[in-house]
Amino acid sequence: MDIEHLLEHRRAKDEQFATSETSPLEPGARETFTGLDYFSPRADLVFQVTPRPGDGSEVRIATSDQRERVYRRARVATLDIESSSVDLTLYDTGHHGLFLPFKDATSGVSTYGGGRYLDLDPSQDGTVTIDFNLAYNPLCVYSDGYSCPIPPRENWLDIAIEAGEKSYTRRL
Repeated sequence: MDIEHLLEHRRAKDEQFATSETSPLEPGARETFTGLDYFSPRADLVFQVTPRPGDGSEVRIATSDQRERVYRRARVATLDIESSSVDLTLYDTGHHGLFLPFKDATSGVSTYGGGRYLDLDPSQDGTVTIDFNLAYNPLCVYSDGYSCPIPPRENWLDIAIEAGEKSYTRRL
């Protein structure tokens, strides 16, 4: 795990949120924004896996604004996290890479109640790095103008993933 690269990624994201016209924060919130809150980096929550093929079936995923998105079950990754073996479905959204929305035991406690996301880029050899230190909040956390997929039940974990972004409280 490259901690310096992770910390630089976080600094760049905070800078983008604070200053960019494409920031998901409402303009008034940008003025007082001091950065997102993150868990400390955890090397034990970085996994290099070769996921097995998914069944390719469609899954209709509800969104934060009562809409629906259709994805395909592209791969399934089995991870051993804190003495638990968990399966997570990785979705094909029709764009580059794979999408991993998930909820865990931190959801609604120290992280956003609606779950968090990871964007994954499979390697040429089919392996995928699942780095929960990069778990991020959906954009609808920051503004009502976004439609965010809600992680389906098949990606709800009973264990706590104490990595990545923590809850964000809107301030205007």
